[in-house]
Amino acid sequence: MKKSILVAGATGNLGIRICRELIKRRAEVSAIVRPSADPVKVEALTKMDVKVIRVDMNNIDEIAKACKGINTVVSALAGLADVIVDLQKKVVDAAIQAGVPRFIPSDFCTDYNDLVPGENRNFDLRREFKAYLDSTSIKASSVFNGAFADILKYNIPILNLKDRSIGYWGEKADWKLDFTTMDDTAGFAAEVALDDDAPRDLQIASFQISPNMILAEVNKASDQAFEIHQLSSMEDFAASIKKQRADNPAGENELYAKFQQGQYMYSMFTSQNNELANKRYKGLSWTSGSEYIQSFVK
Repeated sequence: MKKSILVAGATGNLGIRICRELIKRRAEVSAIVRPSADPVKVEALTKMDVKVIRVDMNNIDEIAKACKGINTVVSALAGLADVIVDLQKKVVDAAIQAGVPRFIPSDFCTDYNDLVPGENRNFDLRREFKAYLDSTSIKASSVFNGAFADILKYNIPILNLKDRSIGYWGEKADWKLDFTTMDDTAGFAAEVALDDDAPRDLQIASFQISPNMILAEVNKASDQAFEIHQLSSMEDFAASIKKQRADNPAGENELYAKFQQGQYMYSMFTSQNNELANKRYKGLSWTSGSEYIQSFVK
């Protein structure tokens, strides 16, 4: 019998990929969207055979009606407190009201469980929602994918294509960073959604790669040499992030404020996925670091 999965946040970059992977696995897929959802994105979901249900996201009863008969609700929602905490609470409350047995929260990020509270605003929001989720009766599974590999294309300090440089903090030139492509994350998340026995937390990574390893890969892929350098100590990096945050109060209302970008990179150099669940599901293929870097470095 086909399983029925409902996705919240299905019009986002990750959400639409999760829907696609679920359809490939012959699941019956529904998506709840706001009445104002982008019609182009809604059409893309419909063409994929996803049942799109427009609901008032502030109305728990409406969401619960969409959740009737659903086996697992997957949240790929992105935002600040009003989404990650407030809206996800409404979605999980609605799922419980409808008798849904399982919930996958929007924890697609570094595993924040052992990180220090207060060091990353967005992780603190997820931590707050997790405390609420774990106080309910619904069974939950979080997928921790490290950083999305796409960020390597955006001229971040770890890999700056314009400057042809690789940067690192502290004495961590050989520290392995966790990266997962969106497609790999979506495929794994689909498997978890269909797996009634999935554990509470699952760590994955398409590839784990250090700054020195990135240097070797980009120099192999490019006809121009890249250089590697230490950006600062970890202590100075943490201090600069705190100052940046204090100097920009408006950034508190920005999803990807400059200080938040620094917090994400700081977390990458303080946390590692050491218990990968990559082999839990047969048939999944994982993008290698070499393959990924060679796809965009010229």
